[in-house]
Amino acid sequence: MLDAKTYPDSDSTLIRPGHGRLAHAPADHPPVRKAKIGVLIANLGTPDNYDYWSMRRYLNEFLSDKRVVDYSSWLWQPLLQLVILSKRPFSSGANYKQIWNHELNESPLLTITKAQTAAIARMVEERHGAEVMVDFCMRYGNPSTESRVRAMVEAGCEKILFFPLYPHYAGATSATANDQFFRALMKEKRQPSVRTAPEYFEHPLYIEALARSVETAYAQLEVKPDVLVASYHGMPKRYLMEGDPYHCQCAKTSRLLRERLGWEKGSIDTTFQSVFGPEEWLRPYTVEHVAELAKQGKKRIAVMAPAFSADCIETLEEINGEIREAFEHAGGEEFTYIPCLNDEPAHIEALVAVIEENLAGWLPKA
Repeated sequence: MLDAKTYPDSDSTLIRPGHGRLAHAPADHPPVRKAKIGVLIANLGTPDNYDYWSMRRYLNEFLSDKRVVDYSSWLWQPLLQLVILSKRPFSSGANYKQIWNHELNESPLLTITKAQTAAIARMVEERHGAEVMVDFCMRYGNPSTESRVRAMVEAGCEKILFFPLYPHYAGATSATANDQFFRALMKEKRQPSVRTAPEYFEHPLYIEALARSVETAYAQLEVKPDVLVASYHGMPKRYLMEGDPYHCQCAKTSRLLRERLGWEKGSIDTTFQSVFGPEEWLRPYTVEHVAELAKQGKKRIAVMAPAFSADCIETLEEINGEIREAFEHAGGEEFTYIPCLNDEPAHIEALVAVIEENLAGWLPKA
C-alpha cells in the first residue's frame, strides 16, 4: 500500500489516478493521467452486420434484457431461443440490409451516433477545453458500455456524466442503459464519481430543434400535409399502468411542439409503433392510424419520430417502409417522412445544453 509512512515526502491523499505523476513517486509507480471529466453518450445499439449470426447475437442480447421483455425466464427463454431466434434474424437481417451503410459497413445508427459525438465533442472543447472527454457507447452491440467506461477511466476521467440519448424516459430505454453503466462501474477498481442525465422531452432547445425540422420539411412541400403524425416507439400498455412515465412525456412533447409551431389543437396526432407480442400496447398504433387517416380522406400526411435521437431501423425501414405502405395501400397519396434530428446543428446545441446543465459544478471555471 502507498502511504505517507512509506513515502514521507509525499501527501498520500494525492496518490490516486488522474492527478499526474508525483515528484516523489517511485519509478515503478503505476502511470497516472491528468484528471478529466467524461461525457459518455449512449444509444440503443446495432448489430455488427446483417448476417444471421450477427443478427442473432444482437437480438439475443436485446430480447434477453428483462427491462425489454419482463416475462419469466422459464417461459420466455425457450420461446426466444428455439423459435424467435431461429427465424427473426433472417427477416431482421433483410431489413437491415436495405438501410445498411455499405460504404462504411455499419448501420445508419452507428454512422449517425459517431457524427453526433464528434459534433458534441467539438462544441464542448470549444467552450470548456480539452479536459472534457466525449465518447459514445451502445446498450446492445458495439462499442459496448463496459469498453467505453474502461477507456474513460484509463484516460483519467475521475468524473463521468452518462447520457442516454433518449428524450423520453422509459424502463426499456433509459433505465436499461443506466443499468448497464452501473454494471460496468462494478468492475472498476477505482470508480469515478458519476451522474446520469435525465430525460429532456420538454427542454426548450429540444422542442425548438423539432419545430425547425418540421418547418424545414414543410417549406419544401408544394402542399401542406393534412396532418402531422408524431410516431413514438411503443411499449406494452401494462408498463404505463405500472408507473412508467413514457406515454405522458410523449404526449407533452407533441403538445409543446404544436404550441411552438402555433398550430391548432388536433393538428398533430400522437401514435406508437414497433408493436410485437400478444399484449396490448400503447395506442393508437401508427401503422393502423395512418391507414385510417387515408380512409378518412387525409390524402397527405407527414410523419416524424420525436423519440428517436437518430435515424435507425425503426425509422428508415419501419416508418419509411411498412408504415408508408399501409398509408398508400389505404388510398393515401403523399407521404412525407421528416428525418430524426440526427447531427443537425440545432439538435447538437440542444444536446450540449443538456450536458452543460448536468455538468454544473464539475466544469472547469472559465
